[in-house]
Amino acid sequence: MSQKFNTIGLMGRYHDSSSGSLASLRVLLNYLTSHGYSVVLEKNTGEELKDSSYPTYPSEALGQHCDLMVVVGGDGSLLNAARAAAPHGTPVLGIHRGRLGFLTDIHPNDIEKKIGDILKGQYFEETRFLLNTQLKIENKIIPVDNALNDVVLSPGDNPQMIEFEININDQFVCKQRADGLILATPTGSTAYALSGGGPILHPQLDAIVLVPMFPHTLSSRPIVIEGNSRIDIFITSHNRFSPKISCDGHAHVKVPPHSHIYIEKSPHLLRLIHPLDYHYFETLRSKLDWEKHY
Repeated sequence: MSQKFNTIGLMGRYHDSSSGSLASLRVLLNYLTSHGYSVVLEKNTGEELKDSSYPTYPSEALGQHCDLMVVVGGDGSLLNAARAAAPHGTPVLGIHRGRLGFLTDIHPNDIEKKIGDILKGQYFEETRFLLNTQLKIENKIIPVDNALNDVVLSPGDNPQMIEFEININDQFVCKQRADGLILATPTGSTAYALSGGGPILHPQLDAIVLVPMFPHTLSSRPIVIEGNSRIDIFITSHNRFSPKISCDGHAHVKVPPHSHIYIEKSPHLLRLIHPLDYHYFETLRSKLDWEKHY
């Protein structure tokens, strides 16, 4: 049964004034208020709109105060919203004002019609899992962040290969020397992992893909593992610098040699809302420029 939405939280892409996000946000605001819906704004979005008539909240708290979070921007904007919304179980809908747009479904020209249909209950919902990352440095556990797309181990400011060991569910897998490692969810398999040579995973698969970045040996290939696996990446003592770990391109944290990176599925799922005419394979065809049938 479709959920009824009464209070709508809005979050926009406010860093790029040329994206058209603010114009779309204003169209959306006018539509929602004229149809009697309550609206709350993410704090930075409210500041950009310069309208003090709506309550504002930090992004991490917005999901507590709305029934539906609508994101106007690109996939990066939706990734930010996903990490904020998932702990509160708040569903998220994306309006496309970015570049590629795998996650943001609604075209700006269709805002009023598509939003109207969704608020009438004409939508479908799916869940996507996130990855949670922690570090163990000198026997101290340090939380990092959640990631809807990927967790990336990279050299950071040091253009050198990283030596690391991979253990999955307490079983040793291999030692690698590479420029880094991408650990992606099915959602993130069409992002950075795809450019690194990883496979496309259907979003409903319960799986994680590990993609080595420019490995020292050609036999180091991407591997797909079960989604509930616990991954332990050990940064060996042979490294002369501290590589960095990031989650969806955020939280760049240094990981000194002889430290562990623990990655596993987050207990919080993202509830992602789609209009009824959304089709995953159609999205792949259009975004990746695959040939259409005749």
